Amino acid sequence: MKTFEQLGLDQKLMTAINRLGFTEPTTIQERSIPLIFDGKDIIGESATGSGKTLAFGCGVLKTVVPRRGLQSLILTPTRELAEQVKDALRELAHGKQLNIIAVYGGVSINTQIHALRNAEIVIGTPGRLLDHLQRRTINMSKISILVIDEADRMFDMGFQRDVEKIIRTCPRDRQTLFFSATIPASIMAFAKRHMDQPDQVFAEKMVDQEKLEQTYLDVTRDMKFYKLTELLQNENSGLAMVFCNTRRTTDYVVRHLKAEKIRAIGIHGGLSQKMRSLNLDKFNNYRVNVLVCTDVASRGLHIDNVSKIYNYDMPRDPNDYIHRIGRTARAGESGKVINLVSNSDYTHFSKILRTYRTFEMENLDIPGMTKSGSQKPKRPGSYNKRKFAYRSNRSIRPKRNHYQNKR
Repeated sequence: MKTFEQLGLDQKLMTAINRLGFTEPTTIQERSIPLIFDGKDIIGESATGSGKTLAFGCGVLKTVVPRRGLQSLILTPTRELAEQVKDALRELAHGKQLNIIAVYGGVSINTQIHALRNAEIVIGTPGRLLDHLQRRTINMSKISILVIDEADRMFDMGFQRDVEKIIRTCPRDRQTLFFSATIPASIMAFAKRHMDQPDQVFAEKMVDQEKLEQTYLDVTRDMKFYKLTELLQNENSGLAMVFCNTRRTTDYVVRHLKAEKIRAIGIHGGLSQKMRSLNLDKFNNYRVNVLVCTDVASRGLHIDNVSKIYNYDMPRDPNDYIHRIGRTARAGESGKVINLVSNSDYTHFSKILRTYRTFEMENLDIPGMTKSGSQKPKRPGSYNKRKFAYRSNRSIRPKRNHYQNKR
């Protein structure tokens, strides 16, 4: 493995990296930084938490010059990720005298308009950036390096057309970097339309199965919350994240966990930016130990020391499952995933298992429940005793999900 010095970082970047405590580059950093420094367009695929921000951040900071106007634009899907990238780049740019700002919706636009006048690097969400373009409060004529971060999530959220409009306002003579945890064929095709002979960079597998224990638990739909409560009440170490598919379910789970004296807090797209940031800060600082969230928190956000992931709802997209479980078992630490599988989850669960056939999924066989109606539910297919081996039963149909509101 190469060192950061061998990757060609200048002295100021090396000083900043040493201050941050990084000793060795990750795989995505080792493979992409030299190409970025050579001015290549890059399509980079690597897991959440693998160091993509530092990889493209080094390229941005090597290219941008102080007091020459806006030269780099970084697009992110969410406000939280925009703030996180901004903070990371400011730390990495220590001593470089650069103005680095984040622009996103949900806050005053006037403050952003003033800050844009002197910014060299802007990190923003597509909607607010389009707003600034329409108001002509942002000058894109000097953009030399464009970064699309978490591209798959951006497109899942319906921002593809917005991203395309923004790209078209940038100079053609630029460097373009696409980074994401997964890059399906549709995004690959989109990227290549807007890039100049891009190099593809892939890091190691996204989930270290030696560090991550994955389990499932059969529950009836009406018993799912009670079983989650039992499991969390027996949890006495680390932080736990509970993933739901909708805002309404997230609010329901948070409200009832609090009633059971469990320190829980929620994050979803329906909350204001101030509230989302406040709740995330409480979780990161251990003022609460359970974060209930939609997939808005599965990508990119900096959340350390998560020991367990609970899938209260199974995600509809197998890629989202990977992003969720990637929040634990990081930096060499172990983690555990518990999937609460009811009749309405069987279709999504089986799709995940077909997609990731190498996953070993153990049955969390905990006898007895404390509430009424606790008989073990009938399973949708065939399972062996300990290792999960699923064969679909076409006679089973998932119940209709009555909470089809947006995430």
